Amino acid sequence: RLHLVTWNVGTASPPPDVTSLLQLNSLGPTMDMYVIGLQEVNSRITNFLSDMAFDDPWSIFFMTVLSPLGYIKLSSIRMQGLLLLIFVKHMHLPFIRGIHTQYTRTGLYGYWGNKGGVSIRMSLYGHTICFVNCHLPAHMENTEQRLDDFEKILEMQFEGDNIPSPMDHDVLFWFGDLNFRIADYGIHFVRESINNKRFSLLWEKDQLNMAKKTEAFLKEFREGPLQFKPTYKFDLYSDVYDTSEKKRKPAWTDRILWKIKNLCQNASKEGDFPEEEQTISVTLNNYVSHMSYGISDHKPVTGTFGLELKPLVSDPLVVLSPEGEWDAEHDVIIRYSAVPEFPSSAWDWIGLFKVTFRHVNDYITYAWVEDDEISSNKNSKQVYMSATEMPNMGGEFLLCYYSNNLQSIVGISEPFQIHPRKTSIKKDLTQEENSWMQKPDNLESHDES
Repeated sequence: RLHLVTWNVGTASPPPDVTSLLQLNSLGPTMDMYVIGLQEVNSRITNFLSDMAFDDPWSIFFMTVLSPLGYIKLSSIRMQGLLLLIFVKHMHLPFIRGIHTQYTRTGLYGYWGNKGGVSIRMSLYGHTICFVNCHLPAHMENTEQRLDDFEKILEMQFEGDNIPSPMDHDVLFWFGDLNFRIADYGIHFVRESINNKRFSLLWEKDQLNMAKKTEAFLKEFREGPLQFKPTYKFDLYSDVYDTSEKKRKPAWTDRILWKIKNLCQNASKEGDFPEEEQTISVTLNNYVSHMSYGISDHKPVTGTFGLELKPLVSDPLVVLSPEGEWDAEHDVIIRYSAVPEFPSSAWDWIGLFKVTFRHVNDYITYAWVEDDEISSNKNSKQVYMSATEMPNMGGEFLLCYYSNNLQSIVGISEPFQIHPRKTSIKKDLTQEENSWMQKPDNLESHDES
């Protein structure tokens, strides 16, 4: 289950709550992956430079929301105001490989990244998937420029050997502030149609729908029905369309589309998809806007998808686990084994993480798999971690094996307990006793006063 968000945030700070945006109160099964594409993230030079050194406020915000729920930030890419974030449940990490990011500038002749696209690609259970978050040129008359820019973005090359272009992935998701407008109709007709919920009257004049009929490279892209109000342009903190002097015509600028490779060629004459050929299918379960968010002049749009995959990869490259009971007072041992074809490196490491860790650099401590190895046989290897690095207070933790060659986590343990250091327990008890003994004095002096 994949939940995809696109939102032009208009340089605003994150809102207080995103429960409904991320469908966190949904009664159905939880999401396996969140893909969040933002446009117009605050990109003043000072902000951008500080965000390059540290995570930007939006990344930190979503990590804070999602990490306690068992999601890790798998990857992210930022280009000026464009930001793309991917979060996944821990259990999927060993089956996600070949993660690469790339960006394409199109604004101001490609010199400034205020417009363009950012992409993240990966292999998920052996299937190639690419996500492209775009911010295309604005204004009614720039349809051709939008199409040209998107074609240029689709030609981006990921660094590395034998990595397909975006269009050659098994599944390609295309989303963002695509800026396509509603042509021909005047503002009064458009607003009247929206007020009467007669959205279908506007669909045939939507510039993206029109382009899909004429542009060959768009014909394979699919989109859910636009059964929600156009998401642009609103007065801030309201669901009222633009009341400024410009009175912009409402438009479905914020969109989510997808394409499955070779689906057209595989379809039989009856329109069926032969089961043995179709190893991946995409089902759109929900395509909606979220009117309650008013921090910018755009409303966010989400698409909830079911990805049905025939796993081409079903075994993790590395299996690892803690040896015996762990406590914070003793050196500990990790046992791991790798599949024969695993491309190990002297720079591989095993990290100890809290179960609520945010991203791969969020480790408590780590061990180098070669330098800290203490035994090896053909079936498994053992690595030690020093007691000096153990968390004194103990708690629930995970072990993750990070591959330097693959630049990703390729193995993850089941959660396990580390028992706290006894001195820490005594210290806590002593502190509690002291504070308890002080309380009567405090109360007494309070009564006297």
